[in-house]
Amino acid sequence: MKAAVVRSFDAPPRYEEFDLPHVAPDDVVVTVLAAGLHPRVRSGASGKHYADEHVLPMIPGIDAVGRLPDGKLVYCVVHDTPYGTMAEKVVADRHRCVPLPDRVDEVVLAAAMNPGMSSWIALQLRVPIQAGQSVFILGATGNAGRMAVQIARLLGAGRVVGAGREIERLASCGADEVVSLVGEPGAVHAAIARAASESDIVLDYLWGKPAADAMMALLTAREDRSKPIHWIQIGSVAGPTMELPSVALRSTNLRVMGSGQGSVAARAIVAELPRLAEEILKGRIPVDAMRVPLAEVERAWNAPVREGRRVVFVP
Repeated sequence: MKAAVVRSFDAPPRYEEFDLPHVAPDDVVVTVLAAGLHPRVRSGASGKHYADEHVLPMIPGIDAVGRLPDGKLVYCVVHDTPYGTMAEKVVADRHRCVPLPDRVDEVVLAAAMNPGMSSWIALQLRVPIQAGQSVFILGATGNAGRMAVQIARLLGAGRVVGAGREIERLASCGADEVVSLVGEPGAVHAAIARAASESDIVLDYLWGKPAADAMMALLTAREDRSKPIHWIQIGSVAGPTMELPSVALRSTNLRVMGSGQGSVAARAIVAELPRLAEEILKGRIPVDAMRVPLAEVERAWNAPVREGRRVVFVP
């Protein structure tokens, strides 16, 4: 079969022939229709993701929309193996294949499921959101962060505040209020405190210093510091570590946790996927998808893409 193949963690994948991996008893061969180029896929292809085996050669890709041998359409998520979804065919665990309606926009679904999953799983499985709760999204101007605004609202949030560096991108995303992270630190601190100090849940796509600053802004302005605030760490685009004063943990009812591979059982994640797919197919979680032939993977891998747009490779 043809596939995007990574032979060096320092170079983009190339389109070449590759043997179909071994098919185990619980596996099924899926003919791939569309596979998204997500940040998670990029980190895996560069040998930097914590959950991967870091084995070469490898086929990147963690999910896809495709067809089973009987013609049924599915969305599938693959194991953390060197043989991913950016190929004409992928070997997938049949228990990780979610049935889809016969007619869907496979490119839109392939673009949206992975980024949408980040906030959906956080608000359903890590800290199940209660109707009317307030959600603060740190890093809301990214692809997944913008979708998180919509998803928080869909799942019952009473108030959603988004914060990021390019807040003009949040003008029509449905947030009740947006906060710019650009500007004089004291002014940013005050803006976060005013807009989001009473949040029940924080979805953090940034980590690093911006998260530390935002955390202290929220905690010091909180009216009732004994009221729980759940800080869910999802992404780390601003840095892999954060310096957290010990007083933040002693003086408030702060509960910090992560949401990602390993923190939630795979079967629990898969069980949530049909409802997420349904919301995407209804157009309630918009995504900007860009269709690219898989044969052009080497050129397109590092090519500039409009902010917020997600590349989807089509074999």
